[in-house]
Amino acid sequence: MDRRVVITGLGGLCGLGTDVGSIWKGMREGRSAIGPIVNAQLHGLEGAIGAEIKTLPEHDIEPRQLLSMGRFSLLAVLAAREAMRQSGLSCDEGNAHRFGAIVGAGFGGFDATEKGYRDVLLGGASRVELFSGVKAMPSAAACQVSMSLGLRGPVFAVTTACASGNHAIASAVDQIKYGRADVMLAGGSDAAFVYMMMKAWEAMRVLAPDTCRPFSADRKGVVLGEGAGMAVLESYEHATARGAKILAEVAGIGLSADASHIAAPAVHGPEGAMRACLADAKLNPEDVEYLNAHGTGTKANDQIETAAIKRVFGEHAHSMSVSSTKSTHGHCLGAASAIEMIACVMAIQEGVVPPTANYREPDPDCDLDVTPNVPRERKVRVAMSNAFAMGGTNAVLAFKHV
Repeated sequence: MDRRVVITGLGGLCGLGTDVGSIWKGMREGRSAIGPIVNAQLHGLEGAIGAEIKTLPEHDIEPRQLLSMGRFSLLAVLAAREAMRQSGLSCDEGNAHRFGAIVGAGFGGFDATEKGYRDVLLGGASRVELFSGVKAMPSAAACQVSMSLGLRGPVFAVTTACASGNHAIASAVDQIKYGRADVMLAGGSDAAFVYMMMKAWEAMRVLAPDTCRPFSADRKGVVLGEGAGMAVLESYEHATARGAKILAEVAGIGLSADASHIAAPAVHGPEGAMRACLADAKLNPEDVEYLNAHGTGTKANDQIETAAIKRVFGEHAHSMSVSSTKSTHGHCLGAASAIEMIACVMAIQEGVVPPTANYREPDPDCDLDVTPNVPRERKVRVAMSNAFAMGGTNAVLAFKHV
């Protein structure tokens, strides 16, 4: 079906702040939230850095529901509530079956799993906590969002590592286009500051020792973050009928797989996803003013993504603005592309491209206009967001001004 799908609400939390306004302000200013991890229980892991949420906002979630929530579920619920408030929608008995939620998670409730192991194997406990299993479920965040807001339509999780957020949004668009729902909450959430998760990334030798410098010649790797990003999606007809403010349209979706290596990036997969997104949106390469890059800060990723962008956009690759906001909020894994959706939508709303922070030295293999360190005023009618995950699952979204 050819139903247009639009965004009418945004919500988010990450190291930059605990609402969309503060996140966007930090992105726009190029302020990095990366620093020592101080709150997470890392059990003696010295010198760990990341983009950590230092303080959660006040909320009125019922204590009984909180008992069954892991951190990634709580972040998703807080982001979803903010998005719903901005949209002006309410879910009640009369329309609940037409409201749904899809939440992407790269690793889900890994903190609950590790705590269970530690309690039993190291602490000598005879059993784990009552809700350990449900906290660990990758679908827990989607379920908790549905219970918090009373959504009774399509509710499920998507897990494709670092592309989970974009895949969740793409799936939610399909629910609306095919008439299964009128309104969908969609995005991603992850909270990976867990000892074993940090050690797993350390083992791959991709963690930067100081900060994240995407596309800079002296980049040294990834810095992890935590957070959630959520959007309220609805059909254009549904939004206009109720007089809603439309923030942007989800104009195109491009999905692909590398089918080559479980961890190493490849050019053909990202290239295919970007081409598919442009075709789905019926856009020419020259129509894209801003591209929010996957831009993890590893040597291989940034070089290969640059090559893929050049293949797709040709000469226009050097005319459009590119940036990686992971330099400010870290790599939030399953939440990354959902948080980066906020950057795209706000760039469209305000006509400002957020910079790639921490950039120091040009790399001839990454010779795009990566908007180094300083925001740029630019009219953005179309923005594209790249998400390329371990395992070779790729999801690209195009957002358009309405």
